[in-house]
Amino acid sequence: MTSATSHAPLRLTQHASGGGCACKVPPGELERVLAGLPVASGDDLLVGLEHGDDGAVVRLDGDRAVVLTTDFFTPVVDDPYDWGRIAAANALSDVYAMGGEPLVAVNLLAWPRDRIPFEVAAEVLRGGAAVCAEAGCLLAGGHSIDDPEPKYGLAVTGTADPARLLRNDAAAPGTPLTLTKPLGLGVLNNRHKSTGEVFEEAVAVMTTLNRDASRASLAAGHTAATDVTGFGLLGHLFKMCRASGVDAVVDAAAVPYLEPARASYAAGFVPGGSRRNLDWVRPHLEASVDEDELVLLADAQTSGGLLVAGELPGHPVVGEIVARAGAHPRITVR
Repeated sequence: MTSATSHAPLRLTQHASGGGCACKVPPGELERVLAGLPVASGDDLLVGLEHGDDGAVVRLDGDRAVVLTTDFFTPVVDDPYDWGRIAAANALSDVYAMGGEPLVAVNLLAWPRDRIPFEVAAEVLRGGAAVCAEAGCLLAGGHSIDDPEPKYGLAVTGTADPARLLRNDAAAPGTPLTLTKPLGLGVLNNRHKSTGEVFEEAVAVMTTLNRDASRASLAAGHTAATDVTGFGLLGHLFKMCRASGVDAVVDAAAVPYLEPARASYAAGFVPGGSRRNLDWVRPHLEASVDEDELVLLADAQTSGGLLVAGELPGHPVVGEIVARAGAHPRITVR
């Protein structure tokens, strides 16, 4: 589905230096900054900053907890309605990745009013509202500022059972790794930004909610998951391994990709964030595949799927959690 109002002459992606989750602060740099901040603690703070989870979780009482998260980014596609849908699905994904259900969200909007008509922003907000409605999440207000680059996303509050969470520090050895969406989104978004080509299959993946995968994981009794976004599959898997005190094996041949991704990569369309992701995890890799395969496995995704420590019918198993063999986490890619 595309926007009802045509903005064909306007290319939103040309109004921002980055795009989507590929414009995240590099993970190593971010962790150095966060290391100097005080860490919140308390009996009811079930998930905080320590393990880089997708959202914070605070217990309300014995069987209720709230999940809190926020996510926003610069345009990843030129169509404003689709950008709104993608950004909203991406923000809601953080709640699903924790095993929660989104309850209410507020808009976060930054807009260069002197360069892009504000009517275009209305299309972005309309896209976000459509995805929130699909998720059964109330969208109630928000905040906007005048900014040189357009940015959009949501702050989301969800609910969860404190005894049934999906988190980074609960992956156990001997557990298969399941990936619920194909990779290659960063590469295809980079090509779209460079050439204007539209990849409807990428838009379809990015606007698909992770709700069903999250619910299926909880129903199966799984306890560990993360969504694969700006740090790529390898980056998010490394964070899970580090938090859980385990190692992992990735079967590169089993990892699914969107059909045009490899050809686009070969043509040179690679986000800078993907290479930074690989540089960050490289000291913890043992690989028998080539450099190109590793870059694709580290590709910075926007609104990617869940990486679940557990098997989910209908989705490919791409590896396994194994026992920690050394002092530091190790990911073997074969």
